[in-house]
Amino acid sequence: MPSQDLSSLDRPIQPMPDFVRKALEARGLWGAYALRPPYQRNDYLGWIHRAKREATKAKRLAQMLEELEAGDVYMKMDWRGGAADDRSADDGTAGGGR
Repeated sequence: MPSQDLSSLDRPIQPMPDFVRKALEARGLWGAYALRPPYQRNDYLGWIHRAKREATKAKRLAQMLEELEAGDVYMKMDWRGGAADDRSADDGTAGGGR
């Protein structure tokens, strides 16, 4: 899996957990994930990681996957993926494909 340069982010870089990677692969959502700007990919991973209960992690993962499938939602907010976001996205992943 290609890596993504996230050095422009001001917040800590979140690693890609195996269960998130497997879910993206199983649902065929790598492309949708890669098209999101680096801050969104990193925010999703941090949000999932910060959940204390496994049930909460699963719920947050499900929300991320649903939003990636929809394509126009980010954290339950409308998202249109403006030109600035398109320039910063490539087919990499937050977490450097670890």
